[in-house]
Amino acid sequence: MTSSAPVWDCPFDHTEGLEFDPLLQRLLTEERIARIRLPHGEGEAWLATRYEDVRVVTTDRRFSRAAGIGRDLPRMTPAPIAQAEAINLMDPPAHNRLRRLVAKGFTNRQVEQLRPRTQRTVDAYLDAMEEHGAPADLVHHLSSRLPMTTICELLDIPAKDRAELRGHAVAMMAMGPGSGDGQVRAKAALRAYFTELTAARRREPGEDLISALATARDEEELLDDQELAVMAMVLLVTGHDTSTYQIGNIAYTLLTHPEQLAGLRARPEELPRAIEELLRFIPFRQGVGIARVATEDVELGGVSIRAGDAVHVSYLAANRDPAAFERPDELDLDRGTATHMAFGYGTHHCAGAHLARMELQVAVGTLLRRFPGLRLAVPPADLDWRTGSIWRYPRTLPVAW
Repeated sequence: MTSSAPVWDCPFDHTEGLEFDPLLQRLLTEERIARIRLPHGEGEAWLATRYEDVRVVTTDRRFSRAAGIGRDLPRMTPAPIAQAEAINLMDPPAHNRLRRLVAKGFTNRQVEQLRPRTQRTVDAYLDAMEEHGAPADLVHHLSSRLPMTTICELLDIPAKDRAELRGHAVAMMAMGPGSGDGQVRAKAALRAYFTELTAARRREPGEDLISALATARDEEELLDDQELAVMAMVLLVTGHDTSTYQIGNIAYTLLTHPEQLAGLRARPEELPRAIEELLRFIPFRQGVGIARVATEDVELGGVSIRAGDAVHVSYLAANRDPAAFERPDELDLDRGTATHMAFGYGTHHCAGAHLARMELQVAVGTLLRRFPGLRLAVPPADLDWRTGSIWRYPRTLPVAW
C-alpha cells in the first residue's frame, strides 16, 4: 500500500459480555476508512466501518473475494476459514450459479413449511427444561441444540454424527494462540466427511437438501463433486452457527433490559420486528470476516484504495452507524427496521437468513410465552463468556422462572 495513513493494530478480542468493542467504536467514529493490521495473514488491509461504505464494498464488483484466493490475506483466525471452492469466495457470475441452486432450498415457502416441525422441537426441548427444574442452563437445553438439529434434518445428517461435526465447526472458528492446527484438522475432517456423504447422495438421492443440490441443474450444469462437498460443509457450519449463538445472546439481552422485555411480553405480535432490532444491536461476533481485494484503483470514503489492496468490512460497526440508525447504541424494539447487516449484505448476504429468522422467532417466542417469570439465575457479572473464538456468546446461561 502506498498510503501514509496510520495503521491501527486490531486484535478485535473484546470479550466483556456483549458490550460493543470500543476499538470498533473508535474506528467508526474516528477513521472512516482505516488501515488495519489483524492477528494473522500478511500485510495490512483497509477497513470500512460506516454503513454506506460497507454497502459499496459488498455490492461493487471491483471488490472481489475470488481475487484473494491463494493469498495470505489479513484475517482473524490462524488458518483461513473459507475454502477455495466455497461459494463465499466466489464472485459473480460463478457465485450466481451456486446461489441459485442453494436458494431453491431456502425459499420463504420452504422455510415456513419447517415452522411446525421447529415448533415441536422447541416444545420438546423446553418440556425437558421445565422437567429439569430451575435453575436450568438455556444453552444446554435450547440454544446449543435447536439450530444444529434443524440444519442436520434439512441435510439428513445421521444423529450419531452430529456431535462430532459440531465439535469440528467450533474448532474451525477458533482464533486464540495455538488454535491453528486444530482449525486445519477440523476443516480436513469436515471436508472428508462431506466428500463421502455427498458422493453417497449423488448415487442414491433422498429427499434432503444435499440430494437436491446433487441432482439440481443450472442450465444443464451440475455441481461438480468438490463444489458439492464444500457446499454441504458450508451449509452445515453457516446453517447453525449464527442461530446457536444468537438464541442465547437474545435471551440474555432481553433479560438484562427489563423494560424492553416487558413491552415485548405485552405485545408478543411484535416479536418479528423485535428480533430484527436485536440482530442489529447485538455484537455477536469478533472483528471482521472474509476480506475482499480491490481489482482496480478505487476511491472509497475519500481514501484511494489501490488495485491489489485487501479490504475488510465490519457489519457490526455498520449496524451502529449513526448516519444509518438514530440512537444506534440504544436497544429500541420499536425501531422496526430490517435494514441491518447482521446477515451480511450484497452478493454474500446469508442465503439461510429466512431459516435463522424463523428459528429465532419460534425459539424466543416460545420461551417467553411458556416462562412468563423467566429471569437470569445468576448475576450478569458471573456469566462465563466464550473467548478465543470469532463468536461472542455465554457458554452457559442459567435461568429460573
